[in-house]
Amino acid sequence: MVLAVCPGSFDPVTLGHLDVVRRARRLADEVVVLVAHNAAKRPLLDVATRVALIEDAVADLPGVRVVSSDGLLADELRDLGADVVVKGLRGGADFDAELPMALMNRHLSGVETAFVVGDPALSHVASSLVKDVARHGGPIEDLVTPAVAAAVRAALADTAREDRSRA
Repeated sequence: MVLAVCPGSFDPVTLGHLDVVRRARRLADEVVVLVAHNAAKRPLLDVATRVALIEDAVADLPGVRVVSSDGLLADELRDLGADVVVKGLRGGADFDAELPMALMNRHLSGVETAFVVGDPALSHVASSLVKDVARHGGPIEDLVTPAVAAAVRAALADTAREDRSRA
């Protein structure tokens, strides 16, 4: 049995992420979507919300489960018994960012990373851009699931209320 791990912060999960998870499932018997806390990023959505949104989005995919972690990916890979990490690439910049992480994860855990080329129709979709478009009132419904769009809009409204109350 082959266990693949698709790690990321998924803040929020996009249709591009879900495309990679679906294709990873075709390559592996089981896929674990690992929602990681990234100390370098200030998330819009809390980890529990991100996990719930991904679980909802992959509910139709047998053999896919969602977990969260605030630890080192290499440790999680060992704990899960992972055979491979699967990451999506939209372009060369993604490869440049992902290669050192793949090499470090292999160094620390012995687990290889497989890169899946993202769907060209989704190559412009990034979590940061989804949040930016939503912050400015633009449409995100064709970039994320309906539940994710609602959660992003609600979180942005909460953030705006907090900012107003501090002012």
